[in-house]
Formats: sequence, structure tokens, C-alpha cells
Amino acid sequence: MDLRSVCVYCSSSSSRDSVVETEIRLFGREIARRGVRLIYGGSSKGLMGALADEVLAAGGLVTGVVPKALEGREAAHRGLTELKVVLSMHEREQTLFDLADAFVAFPGGFGTMEEIIEMLTWKQLGIHGKPIVLANIGGFFDPLLAQFDLAIRSGYARPEDRILFAVAENTKSILTFLDGAPILSRKAGDWA
Repeated sequence: MDLRSVCVYCSSSSSRDSVVETEIRLFGREIARRGVRLIYGGSSKGLMGALADEVLAAGGLVTGVVPKALEGREAAHRGLTELKVVLSMHEREQTLFDLADAFVAFPGGFGTMEEIIEMLTWKQLGIHGKPIVLANIGGFFDPLLAQFDLAIRSGYARPEDRILFAVAENTKSILTFLDGAPILSRKAGDWA
């Protein structure tokens, strides 16, 4: 896959886990080194801010997308290569999707969960075939992965839905997956 941009979902919370922050900073340096543009939620706070700062410090390109209603609350990063201010959260999610070649979710809160599950759902419905990776740093996503397995065992999801995403535990495995990830081409509804 020719990876030119990656959308990263992560926390804008000021509460940080040093192991996760170290890994997200490494990820930022590595994508900058490879010339991959970071697409993200535009905040200067928390892991979001740490990631953007790292990409920028390494000479990389960063596009942030902030809904007007949250522009002050999320403290939009002012040092970005590009800052897009949109009207709503729905427009933010669509813009992040449109700009990205792939999606990676690092540990985060409700917004991170909502956004990555939306991308999984869109992929399941055949809306896109872009790669999705859960960065399972320190086992953060283990409970979510257990819930996915329960949904499959209970018949609410299908076993083949496991191809919709990959799970990686560090920057090297995230990027190794993305380097070899196919873009799945299905008509809308093929997986639903």
C-alpha cells in the first residue's frame, strides 16, 4: 500500500500514561521520517498534542480537523501544517476519513472508541476498504477485543469480520501491517 496519510485517534486528555506517550511519540517520529502526513483531531492537549508535536519536530506534515464548537475547548493546535475548522463533529469525522489512507487508534476515551468503531462499521458495510489498526499498547484494547469476540460467538457479528482490523502492540508492528495492508475492494453491502 502507498501510505501517504494516516488518521490517528487518541486521547486529548491531560492524563497520560508514560508508556503510551513514549510509543505515540515514536510513532510520530517514524511516520514523519517516512513522509506520511498525520491526520488527527487537531488538539494541542494530551496524546493528540504530543503526537502532533513529535511529527512537527521531526519535520513531518500534520493536518488537524477541529469542529468550530470545540475549537476553544480542545485548544486547537496552532503550529500545524494545516488546521481545518469544520462546522460539526459529523463533518470532522467525514473530513478525517476523506483525508486518510489508513486509521490507527491509540488508547483514548469515548471519542477514540466511537471514531474507530465507526470506521470499522463503515468498512463492514463496504463504504471503504482502508486499513484499520488498534494500537493495543499495554493491552489497552483487550476488553474491547473480548467484546468483539463475544459478539462473534453470540452471532451478532460474523467470524469473517475479524479481517476488518489488525491489532498491533508497538510502532514497528503497526507500520509493518500498514506497509503490507491491502485496500479491500467490496461493494457497499457485501459484508453487511
